Amino acid sequence: MSSSHPDADLHPHATGLAAKMVEEHSKEEPVKLYSGWHMASESLAHIKLALKYQLALFGTSLVLVAIINDLSSCLFCPFVQRVLLVLLEKKIPFQYVEVNPYHKPESLLKLNPRGLVPTLAYEGKALYESNVICEFLEDAYPSHWPRLLPREPFEKARMRIWMDFITSRIIPAYHRFLQYQPTSTNDPKLSEHRSQFLAHLKSFTTEMDASGPYFNGSEPSLIDFCLAPWAVRLWVFDEFKGGLGIEELGDKRERWQKWAKAIEERDSIKMTTSEREHYLPIYKRYADDKAQSELAKATREGKGVP
Repeated sequence: MSSSHPDADLHPHATGLAAKMVEEHSKEEPVKLYSGWHMASESLAHIKLALKYQLALFGTSLVLVAIINDLSSCLFCPFVQRVLLVLLEKKIPFQYVEVNPYHKPESLLKLNPRGLVPTLAYEGKALYESNVICEFLEDAYPSHWPRLLPREPFEKARMRIWMDFITSRIIPAYHRFLQYQPTSTNDPKLSEHRSQFLAHLKSFTTEMDASGPYFNGSEPSLIDFCLAPWAVRLWVFDEFKGGLGIEELGDKRERWQKWAKAIEERDSIKMTTSEREHYLPIYKRYADDKAQSELAKATREGKGVP
């Protein structure tokens, strides 16, 4: 299969621990995840496609009161990694199948006419938005530990405020910084985008538990996995934008680095990440402001997360 889409020239296989994770989750399971190239791999049947994007379908299960049908996703987008992290951390069985999100199958469009991923079909009804899906998994699988949301109402509401901060502030600033095209090596606008992004990271870090290492203390929670996919991709600024400038975090730098180190050492992160060299073609397109994802296009239009 071939494609003329400009984002089609991507590495077609997962590598390292990510490839192992894909193979381990290739058998039939009630939970199936539509996902994309960052985790793409040949299935056990050695399905070979020019473009490898994975698909997760939630099937039916006699042992589940809530019958889950389909989760459509594309790991080309880190929003899908959020869902994967929750599935792995909570040890919810799931299966991988493959789909090309640039040639969206009718099955996905029936669930979500916008075609955005991830999309979850639940008893014939569609759910989407990664944070919504993650909270659904927390509610639908109460016997699967760890619990990732606080039980106390105020703390749960507070976490949701800062999860929204990630989506509405940190992620748009990340992409404005990454996609900005400087006119010179000392372009002040690039420095402005860098400072805006780091200011949001500093605000987020200020709200962390003082001891940590995670946002809420010694154990990870949903908010950590909400930001994790972007935190482990901060190297793109060193690669393409002349550096992240982490020193701008000032007295919050040490706390941020403690959090980031703890996140990077999670098995779930390692299992959903391929070698860096295979990410470079994707993020070069973002750094050159040529990527065609919905988020990249929204950033060019001065909008937030679509």
